[in-house]
Amino acid sequence: MLIRDRVISAALFSLLAVGGPFAQSAAITTDPTPEKAAPAAMQSFQLPSHGALLNAFVYIASGAGPHPVVLLLHGFPGNERNLDLAQVLRRAGYDVLYFNYRGSWGSPGNFSLGNSIEDTVAAIAYMRVPANAAKFRADPKKIVLVGHSMGGFMALNAGAQDAAVSGIITISAGDMATRRLGSVPAAGRDAAVKAVGQHFAAEGMAPLAGCTPEGIALEAYENSAKWNFVSLAPKLASRPMLVITSDDGLKTASDELVAALHSLGDVQVKTAHIADDHAYSASRITLAQQVVDGLAAMHLQ
Repeated sequence: MLIRDRVISAALFSLLAVGGPFAQSAAITTDPTPEKAAPAAMQSFQLPSHGALLNAFVYIASGAGPHPVVLLLHGFPGNERNLDLAQVLRRAGYDVLYFNYRGSWGSPGNFSLGNSIEDTVAAIAYMRVPANAAKFRADPKKIVLVGHSMGGFMALNAGAQDAAVSGIITISAGDMATRRLGSVPAAGRDAAVKAVGQHFAAEGMAPLAGCTPEGIALEAYENSAKWNFVSLAPKLASRPMLVITSDDGLKTASDELVAALHSLGDVQVKTAHIADDHAYSASRITLAQQVVDGLAAMHLQ
């Protein structure tokens, strides 16, 4: 990226963080003029990941492209799919890939945090295959991860593994208790895992297969050192990032990530806070505007 572009990008992100949303995007309110030669479309398919075929689809933007790609990553267990955001982003000119992790919502295999990180990495790789990029009129060099709740955890972990990811947006990122569990001594492991497992069970496990609440909590405990947000910061500081939080009690982990990135000299990470619940139930247009503006500041188009 040119120095001029970095300066402009930083300025746009600063306006976003300090001054609130820009003027409302047409993508939120207005359908684009149809392009008969290359119309907007939707293609469903099965995405290969470690021997499983995941349920997936792509909203393909109107026009010949190639279009930047957004991987829209759902949370735990994934009741809020944020597909209203997917439609807005398609109108804004982005292809949007949505998929269900192994063992979730009918995708075969066993659900686990580690498997879901692998699935996210596999989805990125799938969109970089030249034949797939051509089929979806996608730009394989411009892929952004946008994750809500546990999807934010997936975006940060997969993004940390792949330096070629163009940017990351987290929406109320859930750290899957890695921050809490990372401070628990070995003697207190069983009690802490049981308590966190009870929390996961309360979130709803019916859409998830091949797992138990305590099993997921134990996995988070065993991997807390490498999966917690602050540990990921050194591998994330090179990319633009927007961290969106709400009044849902999850803000602390995101704030610690942002502080860690700032300590590394990262001037590309910016924040936005929306005073709403975890699903942004009363602020869907505000949330969409923040995401659209955050992507625009990454200069992918």
